[in-house]
Amino acid sequence: MNIHEYQGKGILKQFGVAVPKGIVAFSAEEAKQAAIQLFEEQSSPVVVVKAQIHAGGRGKAGGVKLAKSPEEVFEIAQKMLGATLVTHQTGPEGKEVRRLLVEEGMNIDKEFYLGITLDRATSGNVLMVSTEGGMEIEKVAEETPEKLLKIHVDPVYGLQGFQAREAAFFLGLQGEQFRNAVKFIEALYSAYTSIDASLAEINPLVITKEGRVLALDAKINFDDNALYRHKEYLELRDISEEDPLEHEASKSNLNYVRLDGNVGCMVNGAGLAMGTMDLIQLAGGKPANFLDVGGGASPKTVEEGFKIILGDKNVKAILVNVFGGIVRCDRVAGGIIQAARNIDIHLPVIVRLEGTNAEAAQKMLDESGLSLISAKGLRDAAQKVQQALASA
Repeated sequence: MNIHEYQGKGILKQFGVAVPKGIVAFSAEEAKQAAIQLFEEQSSPVVVVKAQIHAGGRGKAGGVKLAKSPEEVFEIAQKMLGATLVTHQTGPEGKEVRRLLVEEGMNIDKEFYLGITLDRATSGNVLMVSTEGGMEIEKVAEETPEKLLKIHVDPVYGLQGFQAREAAFFLGLQGEQFRNAVKFIEALYSAYTSIDASLAEINPLVITKEGRVLALDAKINFDDNALYRHKEYLELRDISEEDPLEHEASKSNLNYVRLDGNVGCMVNGAGLAMGTMDLIQLAGGKPANFLDVGGGASPKTVEEGFKIILGDKNVKAILVNVFGGIVRCDRVAGGIIQAARNIDIHLPVIVRLEGTNAEAAQKMLDESGLSLISAKGLRDAAQKVQQALASA
């Protein structure tokens, strides 16, 4: 689950992570009042108005502006609220700005990158720091890897003091800046593990000319599988920032990720889903989604899966690829038949079932009287996907 910058900073502050003073605003008038309050509390001649959307690259897209007066904040807010920001992370459709963060200005001396996430290759958390603050970390890792330090943290012992100091040394900090950075890194790691986050990214991490170390930006992602332990954070979810189809899928406990292709796929198991997407690509199509109905797929979940796939107007054909292990093939076939009778499936549907009761399932599909295209094996499925796309 993703949350907004101001929400992430609110959580980090509870763990002793230093963040600038900021106030969220949902209207231009609220933004103006927030600016009045901040100007009264700070000595900086400027405040910053930030669009709050679930995407990076806001500054380049015009979603971060400096203002020298409450009146200027009001004018900026009027233009920004309701506008659509298009960044490298939003896609061409962009995201509508519905809320703003009005924040105190900083007397910035240096900018760095700091992030913590899970390294699946080592089954442990990794702390990353870079001298290239404000840059895309993927670009830094690819083009100038010497400017990025990765420190793997033992999951049993957690972040050690010498590791936090190593990170601060790598950034070239000394004296008060060094001590504040070590304290900041330790507090961030504590927050990351305590809330079961999957990502805590501070980009940029800034050092002010007064020696303060603060999170100028903050991106916090929660591990969905651990949210049952943190129900207090569920209210932070902003459904308007999510893909409507992905939101609907989450209601039915379906693992769905929308892509930009033309072939919808319904599969049981993440590994098979990845292989199915490769199959679609080899057949000359492009996968429109990742949809894993799970090992215990029921007729209801299969029907919900079809509804979600059909909600994507770019889909020209559907491939159902199921291995009957935990769930029997005849049960899946029954779900497909029920879905086809209950909803208008106006697209060609190729069905490949393999495993327990596959023959019985094949017979059920053939005798259903529905326009379902049976496939025997992956090669046959690929060819029939190709034919379906050619006739679409």
